[in-house]
Amino acid sequence: MRIAFMGTPDFAVQTLAELVAAGHEVACVYAQPPAPKGRGQTLQASPVQAFAESLGLTVRTPRSMKDPAEIAAFQDLDLDAAVIVAYGQILLPAVLDAPRLGCFNLHASRLPRWRGAAPIQRAIMAGDTITGVQVMRMTAGLDEGPVLLSQTVTISPEDTAGSLHDKLAAIGADLAPRALAAIERGAATETPQPLDGVTYAKKISPAEARIDWSRTAAEIDCHIRGLSPFPGAWFEAPSDKGPVRIKALMSRPEPASGPFGTVLDDGLLIACGQGAVRLLKAQREGRSAQDTDQFLRGFALSAGTRLS
Repeated sequence: MRIAFMGTPDFAVQTLAELVAAGHEVACVYAQPPAPKGRGQTLQASPVQAFAESLGLTVRTPRSMKDPAEIAAFQDLDLDAAVIVAYGQILLPAVLDAPRLGCFNLHASRLPRWRGAAPIQRAIMAGDTITGVQVMRMTAGLDEGPVLLSQTVTISPEDTAGSLHDKLAAIGADLAPRALAAIERGAATETPQPLDGVTYAKKISPAEARIDWSRTAAEIDCHIRGLSPFPGAWFEAPSDKGPVRIKALMSRPEPASGPFGTVLDDGLLIACGQGAVRLLKAQREGRSAQDTDQFLRGFALSAGTRLS
């Protein structure tokens, strides 16, 4: 089919690759505009834009798909369908209705749970034990359309947002071409989402990344893993030069107790409001992520230290 692909982050790249490999004619790839990165704030193309350009595909990076000129350009592509994967912009009905067969979104949750921007992080942070990937028809409502294909995935106690992201991206890259094939031959079944169980995965705010040691060990462990590797759950530790911000990137709950926020041993076991978590990977500002043993050789956090 003649399609457009709309996506921006790493999560979307595998799906674009599989659609190209399946033989679809990708008339245009849409991605968010290049963004400033690094200390020099140099403009850098998104992963989808960089990959699409490496394949010689036409790429557009409009600041807004609500621009009438951009809508007209999209309509002029004469598409059979469009595939959207974490694009990052709201699409108006004039866009959604332009392709002959419609627009289809790949979403990393089991809808209607975790509609919205950060479903992978929110699922882990909430302590969910299962999630999934679904292909749905896009409608005017946020992630409200009927589902065509779905695959459930178990969230393990060792999963971080990063590891779960990679699992779901690979599954999504398999589902999208299968969904298009079913749509093309008129064999796709569209199942309306349940009316019950709707939750929203709002974008992660910087303020909520700070660890609240008064929470339970299970909650803090989910918080740490759900924000790893980015943006990273963090806390402050005392030093001779003042408080030092440290990201906690991997943890596990353990049965121990003490005043919350207190380091309980010399291996980064930290008391919580209930139970304790052992940090398995941490990162100081301006440093690389390190396993606990290596981290402690460069920054001592002995038993009795109070964290905030």
